[in-house]
Amino acid sequence: MGDGRVRGGQNQYGFSIGILVLDTRFPRIPGDMGNAATFPFPVRYQRVAGAGPDLVVRRGAEGLLPAFVEGARALEREGVGAITTNCGFLVKFQAELAAAVSVPVFTSSLLLVPLVHRLLPPGRRVGILSVSGATLTPEHLRGAGIGVEVPLAVAGLETEKEFTRVLLGDELELDVDLARAEHVRVARRLCAAHPDLGAIVLECTNMPPYAADVRRATGLPVFDIVSLVTLLHTALAAGLPPRPA
Repeated sequence: MGDGRVRGGQNQYGFSIGILVLDTRFPRIPGDMGNAATFPFPVRYQRVAGAGPDLVVRRGAEGLLPAFVEGARALEREGVGAITTNCGFLVKFQAELAAAVSVPVFTSSLLLVPLVHRLLPPGRRVGILSVSGATLTPEHLRGAGIGVEVPLAVAGLETEKEFTRVLLGDELELDVDLARAEHVRVARRLCAAHPDLGAIVLECTNMPPYAADVRRATGLPVFDIVSLVTLLHTALAAGLPPRPA
């Protein structure tokens, strides 16, 4: 048994996960990664100025790597145990961000795809629902460690009218019921096109509020960024500072 002494050195404590958040104003409902009420434990946010959603998703996050590196280092200085982002398309920066700090970095729920593939019976495909399937490129898949041996089926909500328009347009109002219906419709369409689908991974960090609806509609396991954040929190929480002196 110790003598009850602990060692400090930071200004704040208790944050297992730090989140690099895009520079946005659109609504973030509970379940969305950008709503702190989504998590039953404290998270620390770091806004990356100038990182608009259209720039990140449709224009390849051009010129933004230095700002994300600085944001990650700021979160590390504040004592977080791991760092993530609130846009799955930032997986293209996975290697650079991981090299910039000394804590674990997981930029996207797409990092779950190789694991989900290994969980499935042979011959089953992993589905990906994306905010913009048309701009989810091989570069993003490589950043997530998704090799050619992983059979995929990708569908994007850019074919619909509400969810992608509001998010990438950074609009002030979102019709949640319409967004929910769009997720269900696109997920059912994906299943109909690929009867060998075994599970679905939600790429977009604004999609977890609709994960239960997708599960009910498809009968498939659904994974998202909240699943991954919770996994990392569980791995880290007991070892967070302050530590015994």
